[in-house]
Amino acid sequence: MLMPKANRVAIYEYLFKEGVMVAECDLFLPKHPALEKSIPNLHVIKALQSLKSRGYVEQNFAWRHYYWRLTNEGIQYLREYLHLPSEIVPATLKKPTRPEGRPRPIHSRPEGPRSEGSREAYRRAPPGADKTGDAGAGSASMEFRAGFGRGKKTQ
Repeated sequence: MLMPKANRVAIYEYLFKEGVMVAECDLFLPKHPALEKSIPNLHVIKALQSLKSRGYVEQNFAWRHYYWRLTNEGIQYLREYLHLPSEIVPATLKKPTRPEGRPRPIHSRPEGPRSEGSREAYRRAPPGADKTGDAGAGSASMEFRAGFGRGKKTQ
């Protein structure tokens, strides 16, 4: 498709900078939302379809949106086309930097021995206690009455 070279260069620069590109499947959208210049969405779709046919990007389509990601061959092609040095890489190949966490307090835990009754009281029963008799659902005596509430006359 015929399009101005400035549009093609702007599309390629954005694709190389981010490493990925998304476009809604609306050919009549007057401006692509991710690009600064007023480049029609049709130009973005057609330029990236051209790169896809040459194997420079991989394309997925879901929910009326195109998703393109650069391949290694595409990175080399765009470096040559845009005359970029090899030190510049797309954002998808950069390691994400971990944000600085909040500073930890100097004394996060109290120093010294723990109190006597903290864990032991929770885990151990008092001496001489019946552990199995007090346990959950099995502690009550069970009573089975056949036909309870169904046809049996009360006495």
